[in-house]
Amino acid sequence: MKKFLIFTTIVLFGITNMKAQDVNFGVKGGINFASVTGDDTDDLDGRTSFHVGVVAEISISDKFSVQPELLYSSQGATSEDSYTEDGINIMEEGTVKLDYINLPIMAKFYVGEGISLEAGPQIGFLMNSEIEMKLTASGAGVSESISLTEDLKDHIKGIDFGLNLGVGYKMENGLNFGARYNLGLSDANDDPEFFESDSSFKNSVIQVSVGYFF
Repeated sequence: MKKFLIFTTIVLFGITNMKAQDVNFGVKGGINFASVTGDDTDDLDGRTSFHVGVVAEISISDKFSVQPELLYSSQGATSEDSYTEDGINIMEEGTVKLDYINLPIMAKFYVGEGISLEAGPQIGFLMNSEIEMKLTASGAGVSESISLTEDLKDHIKGIDFGLNLGVGYKMENGLNFGARYNLGLSDANDDPEFFESDSSFKNSVIQVSVGYFF
């Protein structure tokens, strides 16, 4: 974590040695449509959440710039299952919450007035991970609901690598919009015994953002 903080400081603040007109700072936030992919994830659905953070666009030329970002990103997946046992209807609902601090470094190619195509690597540091389960039983004179939360941080890898691909639009007043897909490249499974599976599973996130450059 110490190395991460040092690297982040160099990337986001070391650029102040450049000419002011070459660097624009801003903020962004938006919606995550997150999921987890892998061989044993067919029963998992997407999770809708959020991301928020700061950005710095470094202009290299009129058509090309580099944009490092520091984002808090709430990711994961959900699941839902229902069945009947001894005349009782049972509903199981689960939410896997994987929250990261992500550092994407995007290359931006301007292909039109304010329109950019973007691509770049990302490293993420796991801040929180847990699973929330809700079990509801009804019928045959029974009506009961139980909620449980279990910490997963010892079972999920602390560092995540990904590749981002996206498109953006920046207005002259600094307001900007973006859509991005984050393809997870690294296996998040750090405890095959706990998950009862040797299969890997990876993060997959679609992000829709709105931001502002100062």
